[in-house]
Amino acid sequence: MRVQLEGQSLRLRIDENELARLLEGGSADNRTSLPDGHVEMQQVSLSPRIEWRRESTVLHISLPESEVRALSERLPTRDGLQFSLSTPSGETLQIMFDVDVRDSARKRLHKSSGGDVS
Repeated sequence: MRVQLEGQSLRLRIDENELARLLEGGSADNRTSLPDGHVEMQQVSLSPRIEWRRESTVLHISLPESEVRALSERLPTRDGLQFSLSTPSGETLQIMFDVDVRDSARKRLHKSSGGDVS
């Protein structure tokens, strides 16, 4: 999983293998070991609605399962999902979630044309 954090925008991009894990009830994880010995982790899973929770150095983000499943049926596409979460300071955190379009095209389009033998 690729994680981009800039200002009030968090982008999460996964590949097809991570998407399969999500759809099977698992999670997609990003783990970064820092020079001071701390480990930061972002973990994405599915739930009925968007949820956000932090446990120590792990940021848990649960995305709406129905929306992720609908996105998976449209792949490959550059269009992902967007969510807005309010913060205690009154700002909004924008969460953008997508599946790597090149990975999807490679896996989905080549798989469907791979069986064409004359």
